[in-house]
Amino acid sequence: MILSANQPYFCAFPGFFHKALASDVLIMLDEVQFPRGTTWITRNRFKNDRGMFWITVPVRKKGLGLQRISQVRICQEGRWRHKHLESIKAAYANAPYLGDHIGFMTEVFSNTFEKIIDLNMAVTRYLMKNLQVETKLRLLSELDVTGKGTELLLEICRAAGATVFLAQRQAGKFLDAKIFQRNGIELRYITCVPPVYPQLWGDFLANLSTLDLLFNCGPGARDILLRSRPAAGR
Repeated sequence: MILSANQPYFCAFPGFFHKALASDVLIMLDEVQFPRGTTWITRNRFKNDRGMFWITVPVRKKGLGLQRISQVRICQEGRWRHKHLESIKAAYANAPYLGDHIGFMTEVFSNTFEKIIDLNMAVTRYLMKNLQVETKLRLLSELDVTGKGTELLLEICRAAGATVFLAQRQAGKFLDAKIFQRNGIELRYITCVPPVYPQLWGDFLANLSTLDLLFNCGPGARDILLRSRPAAGR
């Protein structure tokens, strides 16, 4: 069984789903430390007539010290939800399939979600459903494991019964391959190639949120993702 793991990104980029497609189980690392600096957990990139722009979800950090991702709460104050939704509507007003997804985007920018993990999991599940990615999605908090770095990933593999751990190639420098080898877990790498697809507003920009792909290509998004799907190797 092939297992991969990833932090729960906000509106993840296509490479996230390439890795999911190559896995039997994808573990969302909700119990690891929330980064102190900028992070894909709270923001991602979209495109309008001026080029790339960011959508960022404000979260509570001040005075709270180190938090696990599962603990991080969304700031409920202010008009940021309205502003973000209007930005999406304006940027993608001419996108062929925005209408199919605007109801969900309205939900994303409602006050339904208390924690960033809940918001991000809802978006991830929505994207997986629309891309027909049938990989099993689990939270780290569902597993009774502890550890850090490679040791944590090894314990996740053991708890889930995985025989292969799949990681993005650029993560290799942070992993101790010998630990996997000693414990009978095969370590494989995947190099994600950004899909190219019809996109509004001039020159193509790669690795935007996968929502950009969905708004522009609708039901064709899965085939586009599959055509750029890389092979996993050692």
